[in-house]
Amino acid sequence: MAKPRARDLGLPFVGTPGFYNAITDVPGILVGSTTLNDHSSANGPGRIRTGVTVIHPHGIRRTMEPTWAGIHSFNGNGEMTGTHWIEDAGFFTSPIVLTNTHAVGMAHHATVRWMTEQYSSQFETHHYWALPVVAETYDGVLNDINRFPIQENHVRDALNRAASGPIAEGNVGGGTGMICYGFKGGTGSASRQLTLDNQVYHVGVLVQANHGQREWLSVAGVPVGKLWPDPPFSARDQGSIIVIIATDIPMMPHQLRRVAKRAAIGIGRNGTVGGNNSGDIFLAFSVANPMPMPQVAPPKLVMEIINDELLDPIYEATCQGVEESVLNAMIAAESMPTVKPVGKIVHAIDAHKLMAIIRNYRHWPEPASS
Repeated sequence: MAKPRARDLGLPFVGTPGFYNAITDVPGILVGSTTLNDHSSANGPGRIRTGVTVIHPHGIRRTMEPTWAGIHSFNGNGEMTGTHWIEDAGFFTSPIVLTNTHAVGMAHHATVRWMTEQYSSQFETHHYWALPVVAETYDGVLNDINRFPIQENHVRDALNRAASGPIAEGNVGGGTGMICYGFKGGTGSASRQLTLDNQVYHVGVLVQANHGQREWLSVAGVPVGKLWPDPPFSARDQGSIIVIIATDIPMMPHQLRRVAKRAAIGIGRNGTVGGNNSGDIFLAFSVANPMPMPQVAPPKLVMEIINDELLDPIYEATCQGVEESVLNAMIAAESMPTVKPVGKIVHAIDAHKLMAIIRNYRHWPEPASS
């Protein structure tokens, strides 16, 4: 039976989610994943639990086009490729690929190869280059990361299988071997719907959550980590979080950079302080203002842009979506034995125990039985 999502537990999230409550509520976005979870070998070295998650901002098309974007590094102990050009030009032209730390090179190689094949006529006709956006978090506690299990075909499969609709969460794709606040972490997503100038828009979020110490965890304002009766397998924060924020609101790079910064507030709502060992790197992009590549575009471009005076509800939707995405990743996750050190278990958070702690702290009544 499928696990509930965080809001199904009765947590008091603010804001109106989109239809799927996922990044795929933003029109045109496709998400794909490849999960490697080797159940055949014994616990310990040699155990493979990792994967790849892919986001296509404009679907799978036959031509390259810019996607307007902004980035923010809250704590830089991590990697996201392609960000220098995003900083300078304000756009990227590739899918977004999330994986483990030691697979960045393979994911980059595979994505370049996929792009040169997918957009072969453009690469043959013009002097185009591929600068893929590839980001990582470290899964070496639950995955034998030094065996380099991610291969080109795993990345290409995720790129080619991407789809719209509901997104698998928890132990899937790049989030397969991740840990969050001392519990099993992983992939999570959420969205918010908002109306600006009488038009309905969406802000969607996808996270690869692998960050935080148990004692920091806060849910619905309750210090759950301090109240949890069982100790974590480790007291250290050894991971990172990648946050991808998408919208169909027409926004320029300087505005999207400001949106990306708000992801820090979103992850902070669940308690993290942005630990020293954590790569907290955020990317925000807009699918609005589609146009051809600059090399073939006209001398003057006409673009829509939202008034800065309307940014506050976008910031609010971003913080709400990030907070819920992290909890969705944790609630969906399944417990997993460790590879290094051998013999421990990283437990998934127990949803019933979580809600009991929150109800007791908040003096909420038990839910009526159905």
